[in-house]
Amino acid sequence: MDNPLRRGIQWQGELVGEVSAYWSDGDLRQWLEIGIVLYDRQCWGQKIGERALKLWLTELFNRFDYLPHIGFTTWSGNPGMMRLGDKVGMQKEGVIRQVRYWQGRYYDSVKYGLLRAEWQQWQTS
Repeated sequence: MDNPLRRGIQWQGELVGEVSAYWSDGDLRQWLEIGIVLYDRQCWGQKIGERALKLWLTELFNRFDYLPHIGFTTWSGNPGMMRLGDKVGMQKEGVIRQVRYWQGRYYDSVKYGLLRAEWQQWQTS
C-alpha cells in the first residue's frame, strides 16, 4: 500500500477493500479517475463504500488543489456502484451504450463526475 494513489479500506479491524486513483491522461495529470472495491459482499450495503469514497474524494481534492473534476466509470450491470456515485454527490455525465460485454450480454458504460465546486458545497452542508 505504499502508493499515494491507493488506500486500503478497514472495517472492524479488517482490510475489506481499497480505493484508488489514476491519471486518465497520463503525464499531463489533469484528468483524475477513481475506483473502489469491497472484497467481501457482506460489506456491501453497510455504507462502508460511501464513507470511504467521501474520504477519498476529500483527500484527492485537497492534494490536487488545481483539479476542477474527479470522475469514475462503472457499468449498468452494477446498480450498487451507480447508487454509490449518486450518494457521494457525483453526477451522471455520460452513457456509452452496450459496450461492456459480460456473460453473453452487453451492458452500458456509465460515467460519473464531481466538480470541485460541487464538492465544496457538499462539504459545507
